[in-house]
Amino acid sequence: MEKPAEFSVQAAGERPTVVLSGDWTANNLGDAPARLAEALTGHGDVVADIRKVRRLDTAGAYGLVRALGHDFDLKTVLARPESERLLELVGHAVHAQTVKVQPPRGFHELTVRIGKGVMNVGYEWVDTLAFLGHLLVVVARTAVYLFTNPKRIRWAAIFSLAERAGLDAIPIVAVTSFFIGAVVGLLGANMLRQFGAEVFAVELIGIAVLREFNIIITAVLLAGRSASSFAAELGSMKMNQEIDAMQVMGVDPFEALVLPRFLALLLTIPLLTFVATLAGLFGGLVVVWTALSLGPTFFLQRIVDNVGAVHFWVGMSKAPVMAMVIAGIGCRQGLEVGGDVESLGRRVTAAVVHAIFAIIMIDAAFALMFMKLNI
Repeated sequence: MEKPAEFSVQAAGERPTVVLSGDWTANNLGDAPARLAEALTGHGDVVADIRKVRRLDTAGAYGLVRALGHDFDLKTVLARPESERLLELVGHAVHAQTVKVQPPRGFHELTVRIGKGVMNVGYEWVDTLAFLGHLLVVVARTAVYLFTNPKRIRWAAIFSLAERAGLDAIPIVAVTSFFIGAVVGLLGANMLRQFGAEVFAVELIGIAVLREFNIIITAVLLAGRSASSFAAELGSMKMNQEIDAMQVMGVDPFEALVLPRFLALLLTIPLLTFVATLAGLFGGLVVVWTALSLGPTFFLQRIVDNVGAVHFWVGMSKAPVMAMVIAGIGCRQGLEVGGDVESLGRRVTAAVVHAIFAIIMIDAAFALMFMKLNI
């Protein structure tokens, strides 16, 4: 049975002696430490006898040390060995001097920030390779299921995400590409008019839209729309420990959450790129028709004769790569979310920024490759 913390002060002898009894624990302390400190005021050196204390924890030891004040010394305490060790530990912690660490300033601070940045880049690279390896294993496993056990593939999740993350973006992709094609056509017509070569604005529109702007506009829009959505969804699940619960139940989060989003974008981005191509060409056609009085038949004939299908396939060949990069970055950032909202915001922002940066870098790499191949 628990007993409240009690004490008694005995003034006989050279030194006053305070005898503690009961349970000096967090649940039974009450105001005993405050009453003890008040009772010992003005007594000078005091001997503390805690051999009658039934139970003692860190809260009780802390209260005793604070009541005895700065004159606390284990030599003036009569205690059992286990209580003596606890008092020694708490006494050192109470009287320990706070060490003030001077924050780095000036050039030192700059070097520290650069060093942390380099280390973070290394950690991010290692984590990215681990994510990619896990994803490749899940993709290979799913390819086996496609022939051996198709029912195990989450078709419903794939098509639902394809509609929500891809097909629902058709209006914004089409409208943006239309105005991009119109702007390219207008600038080309104004510049080529100085040389009397307005008709070549058709080739300019065709090459720019078919080769670059269709996939760039689609990828950038999906980076801001789908990558952020993937990161927010997975990050929210991570914060609510839903992903941990899935792992406890034996469900692989990559197979249940990452792979459907990966395949959804892989299916929809080529379609969105095709829609962006048609919308961009239509925007250029409208400008050429209204500004240069060149009809749609003439526009389409010059596209077929002078531009050809090679530029179209060059643009379409980038679509699967962009899809994998956008889905991978969005899902990876979502899985890296911590337990607070600030971490979620940072990861969603990082997903968009990293995806757009990767899109520009990949497009530049494709441009160099096709230039070397003379395509």
